Parts: sequence; structure tokens; C-alpha cells
Amino acid sequence: MPHVPAQTMPGGPRRAPEDPRRRELTDALALELSSTDDPERDTAIRERLVELNMPVAASVASRYHHRGVATDDLEQVAFLALVHASRRYDATTGHAFLSFAVPTMRGELRRYFRDSGWMVRPPRSTQELQLAALRTRSDLETSSGREPSVEELATALDAKPRAVREALGARGCFSPTSLDVPVGEGSATLGDLLGSEQVEQDAVHARVMLGPVVRGLRERDRLILELRFFHGLTQREVAERLGVTQMQVSRLLTRIYRDLRRGLEDPEPTG
Repeated sequence: MPHVPAQTMPGGPRRAPEDPRRRELTDALALELSSTDDPERDTAIRERLVELNMPVAASVASRYHHRGVATDDLEQVAFLALVHASRRYDATTGHAFLSFAVPTMRGELRRYFRDSGWMVRPPRSTQELQLAALRTRSDLETSSGREPSVEELATALDAKPRAVREALGARGCFSPTSLDVPVGEGSATLGDLLGSEQVEQDAVHARVMLGPVVRGLRERDRLILELRFFHGLTQREVAERLGVTQMQVSRLLTRIYRDLRRGLEDPEPTG
């Protein structure tokens, strides 16, 4: 990743203070950009837009702190996205520069998490408790027909509620153990779709293999997988998002897993 120099600020997440002057200068530069025909001046204005709004990029990056990725990496992604936004910004549309740049930075940060999050691991003890909690929660959901509370999970696992809560808080795209979530009745997991006995070690390879197959699914199926495994939602939570019953979500997931298995077995792309 190319290096973009960052401003050094002491301790903690860096947020851009409200600075009316910076916004005024940004708007003025955008206005000038919309009317200049000089390529050199155009380049200079775009570079100035980046320099002026680096604190904004740091602020956007700070919203993604404490998710298992180093602060410097987050800011680097945001700064590069700011540079790309400045190059692609069309001042003649009349839209404010930041109304284009900020969503661009957020989008790049989210994409970064999607692409690299499988390799980000919480502490080993947290991973183990997380995996046990996810499996136990699935078992209790099946037996009781409802989602168990943290206290119930802690009792079943002989662990402290706080530890269980923290382990579940590390779930989702930031832990490769999401491949270990049960995918149906029995003990089969998403990682088992690849026949892997070392899910953590093969998580990145699994994602590479599953990627094209997942992209071939219907839009709604991709959304269900994203909510269940990328965001780590329970079947009940997915059902609430979609406005259907938990039983319907369970049936949909069973069918989606079947489609994934077929896609992995069939080297030809499906329509």
C-alpha cells in the first residue's frame, strides 16, 4: 500500500474538530475547480483539497477503531481514499467535495474490512470461547426455539458472563471462526463445505474459493449470508431484518448451503 504521510496527533482516536474555515476553503476550492481550464491549476487544487481534509479522513477512520485493525492501517486506507476521491471529484456537478469524499472513504474502509478481516484474529482464548459460545448458542436455539441470553450461555459454558459477552463481541468478519458457525442440523459448519479440517489455517483460501460462488447467488441469498456470517447475526436477528420468521430463515440457509456446495462441486459458472 503506498504511504500517505499522516499528521501526528497525541493519544486516542483522531477526530476532525468542527472547523468552519476548513469547510469554507474546501467549498471555495471546489468552486474554483469547477471553472478552471488550466490543468496545472486543476492538479494543484486537488492536492490542496487532500491536504486540507486529511483531518477529516482521520476522523472517518477513527469511527472504525477497536475492530481488530491497527489505527495506522485504518488511516492509511482513509487517506488513500481521500486522494482517489480528489482525483475523481467532478466539481461541475455542484455537489460539495466532502459529500463525495466522505462516503468514498467509508466505502473503502468497509471494503478493506471485507478483504482483510478474515486474517485478523482476536486472542486465542477469545477465539476458543467465541467458537464454543456460537456452537452452544446454536444448540440452545434449536432446543428451546429462542435465542439464549448471555447468562444462559455463560452457565452452559461454565464461564463468566462478561467473558462470553466480550467473545461474542469479537464475532463476524473480524474473526475467521465465523466459518465454524453451524450451517444446519448436526455439526456441519460453513468451513466443512470445503472439506477442511483446519478451518482457521485455511480461512483465507476458503474465502477465495467461496467468493465466486457467493457472487453467483441471488441478491437476497447474498444478503442473508452477509447478515449471518459477515455481521454475525443470529437466525432470529436475520429474520427480524428481513421481516420473515426464524423458521423461514433456517430453511433459506439450508437451501443456500446446498447451492454453495453445488457451486463448489461444479467448476462451470452457474447462471
